[in-house]
Amino acid sequence: MTERRVLAEGRRFLLRRKRDLVRLAAWSLLESAHTFLGGYGVARALDDGFLAGRTGTGLLWLAVAAAGTLLGGFAVRGVFGGLAGLVEPLRDGLVRRAVSQALAAAVADPARAESAAGGTAVSRLTHQTEIARDSFAGLVLTARSFVFTALGALLGMASLEPALTLVVLPPLLLGLAMFLATLAPMAAVQRAFLDADEALSARVGAVGAGLRDVVACGGERHVTADVGRLIDAEARLSRRLARWAAVRTLALGAAGRLPVIALLLATPWLLRRGVTAGTLLGALTYLIQALLPALDALMTALGTAGTRLLVVLERFTAAPSELPARPERPASIKSAVLLRPTPPAAELRGVSFAYGPGARPVLDGLDLVLHPGEHLAVVGPSGIGKSTLTALLAGLLAPTGGTVAVAGVPALLPQQAYVFTGTVLDNLRYLRPDATPAQVRQTVDALGLAPLLQRLGGPDAVIAPGRLSQGERQLLALGRAYLSPAPLLLLDEATCHLDPDTEERTERALAARPGTLIVVAHRISSALRADRVLVLDGDRAQCAPHGELLARSALYRDLVGLWHPDAA
Repeated sequence: MTERRVLAEGRRFLLRRKRDLVRLAAWSLLESAHTFLGGYGVARALDDGFLAGRTGTGLLWLAVAAAGTLLGGFAVRGVFGGLAGLVEPLRDGLVRRAVSQALAAAVADPARAESAAGGTAVSRLTHQTEIARDSFAGLVLTARSFVFTALGALLGMASLEPALTLVVLPPLLLGLAMFLATLAPMAAVQRAFLDADEALSARVGAVGAGLRDVVACGGERHVTADVGRLIDAEARLSRRLARWAAVRTLALGAAGRLPVIALLLATPWLLRRGVTAGTLLGALTYLIQALLPALDALMTALGTAGTRLLVVLERFTAAPSELPARPERPASIKSAVLLRPTPPAAELRGVSFAYGPGARPVLDGLDLVLHPGEHLAVVGPSGIGKSTLTALLAGLLAPTGGTVAVAGVPALLPQQAYVFTGTVLDNLRYLRPDATPAQVRQTVDALGLAPLLQRLGGPDAVIAPGRLSQGERQLLALGRAYLSPAPLLLLDEATCHLDPDTEERTERALAARPGTLIVVAHRISSALRADRVLVLDGDRAQCAPHGELLARSALYRDLVGLWHPDAA
């Protein structure tokens, strides 16, 4: 579908440049005449001149062949003038399209306008447009040269002896067909390789940006496995690309050598038909000096510049309105999509995850949309996948199916809070080293951390993690999360060691902070404070406010009944 779209737009572009195409073809006819005179002049110089004992005639025909060379040089000068009429409008059109795509992306997703989308726009305006311009120019030059050189060579051989075309043309077409058969699969592999390379680069960039969080949460093994899968995929595609390159080289050799071999093998038969030595030498001249070099240049250009041009143009022609529509959301979660100008804080589409190829999925076909500023509580039986969900949102795990999209780098607080040896202030500013004293004071006031700081000796006091209680560690980690710039906070039972009053104050402060909050709840009070509650129940899931879930979810009613009333 993508290739057809590129080809259709390419045809429309060429039809709008008919005058430039006619000008280019007219100059190329002179090059075709140069090819014709080259082989024909050599044949006549030998048969009518030197072999017949007429040296002057032979020299005259060689002069005609030389004049053809001068004619070809003059034609090339005109060809480049006509080429500019095709290449420069293409580049200008791609620049306009890149700007339009960048503006459309910025309007559709303002949060990415100055980051990933901006980098893509710059790449298209500079690097990719120049790749398309140079590749297109090379393809037009080589394709035009091959067509008109082949025309001149084949007409020359037919004028010398029609049987020559019967000998040369079949192996030439066979080699060309072999080569053309490799283009589509090789382009597909190259496209997949570029996609894999972009995915690996994006993943490595995301890991680098959140490396401290990865280490703090003990996610090194999961991140290493995830990146390793992308590296292995790119390596496999690289090997496939190399295999197709070997097939292409074989086809190139066949197309370039088989016509010469066929002519040599057919020489006794041609001589018996009365073909002269000059005619055979003229045919060999057509092959070696004109036709085969043009074919070699064409195949090289199609195999390198052609695939690059196709892949680059696919990115320009993939307009947002032409992208495939997203599948309908399954009925597992009935979360409404609000009509807001800002993108979701997080979005899961058909997400599934299993800890191994044969394992039962922990999450299966989960759909969820979180809006900026929303407070979500996640509940469910033990082992149902609540921690797996937070790890997927944090990027520590990759889904085995579906997609997970998060706006910005999230912050995950696990049940075991991470505190390191250093000052209290260093621990609080761990995710925001440039935090001002005023921002630190606001964090301390919002979460009620003043008694803890006083007990520890003040913000500049050096703490030993082993001497802190679990609750004190959690309070410091929660203060760090509040102070961080993360747009999405993930609390995986990160308040389980706090008393209900401290937990309530902390959760309300984190919910009031700019950003989105997800809490894996262990008390009914956490669910009551949330805007919505997500109930995980194996292959079934429901998401709604507390009151609605009580009416329609038996599991949620059971969980609420199991929570001790005092815990609320």
